[in-house]
Amino acid sequence: MPKPAVQPIPPFPPQTQEPPGLESKMVPRPNYLAPLYKGAEKLLNKVALITGGDSGIGRATAVLFAREGADVAIVYLASEQSDAEQTKRAIEHEGRRAVLISGDVTDQAFCRQAVETTVRELGTLDILVNNAAHQAVAKSLEELTFEQWDKTFRTNIYGYYFMAQAALKYLKSGSCIINTGSITGLEGSKTLIDYSATKGAIHAFTKALAQNLVDRKIRVNCVSPGPIWTVLQPISKSPEKVAIHGQDTPMRRPGQPEEVAPAFVFFATEADSGYITGEVLTLLGGETTAA
Repeated sequence: MPKPAVQPIPPFPPQTQEPPGLESKMVPRPNYLAPLYKGAEKLLNKVALITGGDSGIGRATAVLFAREGADVAIVYLASEQSDAEQTKRAIEHEGRRAVLISGDVTDQAFCRQAVETTVRELGTLDILVNNAAHQAVAKSLEELTFEQWDKTFRTNIYGYYFMAQAALKYLKSGSCIINTGSITGLEGSKTLIDYSATKGAIHAFTKALAQNLVDRKIRVNCVSPGPIWTVLQPISKSPEKVAIHGQDTPMRRPGQPEEVAPAFVFFATEADSGYITGEVLTLLGGETTAA
């Protein structure tokens, strides 16, 4: 039996990157291979499209979807090409097809193109994972510029709308949409005002869209993590904050992408969650309340 990964505990080396950042430059590298996770063909011959699939939660989800038998297309920014290629290799190592689609989800035309490319290359579309995100710290509302506010909303919620609307042309009975929320969308964060607002919008978008699509038998759910060790941290926070990321959870560490990805498998699989839609599932490292 494979040995479980030893999940690193902060403090980590102080570090920073220019956005959008690369997972390959992080120390320690995020864990995404989930060695204890055994595939059971729950998604055999399904096709998934994951935005922000080059790294972090998106990468780990792509790997587990492939382990469950799905072919996977991932969307990423051009500057993240090296991370995307690593994810492609990991998907192919699981014996499934991978399609790389470079572009920006803030562009509605690109989102339509990404869906069309997925269907053309992989034959269909069964699962959409809206995961791409932008995060930047602002210490006060006065410091929060309109440009940052606009970019965060265009990436984190407009992009979800663009992708979902484009995907609905192909999604059918039994298909699903899974959105990535955040504990900040439930509790807020004083230095992530715009990010928190978009994550709250994602939670509401999930519930409203689930109601809208239930008669079409398309499920919509949301995974809402607490602090996770991804490249969002070194691109948006001070090196000192990055070094102690997740230390204030009851588990005294951030979650790893491989610990979040099984929640996406759960929501993607009719066998596991066929009677669940409109839910927001929190993964909080031991916290038991999210209000």
